[in-house]
Amino acid sequence: MAEGEKTVAVNRRAGFDYEFLERHEAGLVLTGTEIKSIREGKVNLRDAFARVQHGELWLHGLHIAEYQAASRFNHEPTRQRKLLMRKGEITHLAEALEQRGLTLIVTRLYFKRGRAKVELAVGKGKKSYDKRASIAERDAQRSIQRALRQR
Repeated sequence: MAEGEKTVAVNRRAGFDYEFLERHEAGLVLTGTEIKSIREGKVNLRDAFARVQHGELWLHGLHIAEYQAASRFNHEPTRQRKLLMRKGEITHLAEALEQRGLTLIVTRLYFKRGRAKVELAVGKGKKSYDKRASIAERDAQRSIQRALRQR
């Protein structure tokens, strides 16, 4: 994590379900009530993914809870949100996503210099045996750490 960044939410489940091939940073187009709700940490990244549509990058499935202090002008919690990236990066992602089995997952939502950003990862879904290997590796690391702490 770089200096001046404040992480709001992390999609830890994505690391278990997908193997990440590359990561990218994108800005978000938000309304006022959405940014206030994000600052309160009322965000769920579990089902969030991005898709290239007509040369633009769109975020789907990100749940930002309604802002309690807002009036009738509140936002819809799961609406599609536009992501801001350079055209060359969007073209690169579109080409990568054309490959079979690859998807664009949101791994982290954070503030960088006061602006809301998302970290996107091009990922390939893991098979069940890959997940078992990840669990075994994680358990081995825990037992090593536990043994080192006891000394």
